[in-house]
Amino acid sequence: MNEEIIFKYFPNLSALQQKQFALLEDLYLDWNEKINVISRKDIDELYLRHVLHSLGIAKLMEFKPGHKVLDVGTGGGFPGIPLAILFPDTDFHLIDSIGKKIVVVDEIAQMLDLENVRAEQIRAEKLKTKFHFVVSRAVTQMPQFVAWVRQKIIKTPLPGQQLANGILYLKGGDLHEELADFPQAVVYAVSDFFEEEFFETKKIVYLPI
Repeated sequence: MNEEIIFKYFPNLSALQQKQFALLEDLYLDWNEKINVISRKDIDELYLRHVLHSLGIAKLMEFKPGHKVLDVGTGGGFPGIPLAILFPDTDFHLIDSIGKKIVVVDEIAQMLDLENVRAEQIRAEKLKTKFHFVVSRAVTQMPQFVAWVRQKIIKTPLPGQQLANGILYLKGGDLHEELADFPQAVVYAVSDFFEEEFFETKKIVYLPI
């Protein structure tokens, strides 16, 4: 499945954004030969399982110029890289504790001329900076994740934003137990936005902080 699936759901991309999304496959194929950041079975479904999945967050929240977004446990750059392409006026800080993954993220951001991306090898709990939103893709159970990032979120929203500042977390499966302590959390089905079978069990957890 190629980049056309992105254009299907995001038809108003600029020529530059279309080019950047189209470049992702070759860049990740090349880097995956050197450093395995995406599993072998998933690399053939890059646009569906990684790029489009990441962009599910954009169906809930349209980041504004001036927003600062932290991607925790970014791995090969998801969801941060696709979101940074989609929102070029928003600052994205992509972090991971594994240095070789950050090397890949940094190189891909440079190859795409993504001036709104900063990549850093650091654990979330060590960060001093604060952000309007924290995004991530299933790096740990929700209670642990919230403990890492709760103090990293700016309290004041930007004028006109859709959601209050907080966490947007891509998860799958039954979330009742791990969300038991977070009654304010709202769970959205990714299948409400994308029709492909892959998304049937995928969720976005929104937790205002």
